[in-house]
Amino acid sequence: MDRETVPVQEHGPDMDIGHPTARDLEALYRVTDRLYYEMARDCGLSDTAYWVLYEVVYAGGEASQRDLVQVLCQSRQTVNSALKALEAKSLIEMGFEEGSRKCKIVRLTPAGQVFCDAKIVPAMEAEARAFRSLSARDQRELVRLVGAYADAVSHEHEALHAARMQEKENEEGER
Repeated sequence: MDRETVPVQEHGPDMDIGHPTARDLEALYRVTDRLYYEMARDCGLSDTAYWVLYEVVYAGGEASQRDLVQVLCQSRQTVNSALKALEAKSLIEMGFEEGSRKCKIVRLTPAGQVFCDAKIVPAMEAEARAFRSLSARDQRELVRLVGAYADAVSHEHEALHAARMQEKENEEGER
């Protein structure tokens, strides 16, 4: 498969990027999104199915469906579709939490464990090595700054949503 080469080194500490913008940050996010998309495709999975397996491995081999929806920030329907696809490939099995007929648990099957050991775990390890390639100070700063940015975007989104709802109420009041 012919892949577009991602010039990651262009974004190193010696690059003079002038006055960065939110668009510059979004471009970097798209680069990493593309890398994860390629990892998922290399595994023969959709993005969501890849992240489901990633999270189940991270959780020790099983996770609740509810937690997966929350952690992946995906709709329940999107996660359910990925779970059905993974179940059809015999990589996971679904059951109920002990004492519950409502909360479902996702578990790796033996074949799923072999698959994850061969495909998901090496990707997780590569990701960890990439993060560790940053200094401890840079690791902390990256996490802090991305968290602060996510909070700021969330705040702005909430304000925009509130303004749109107010606008909608005003339009309905005029009718």
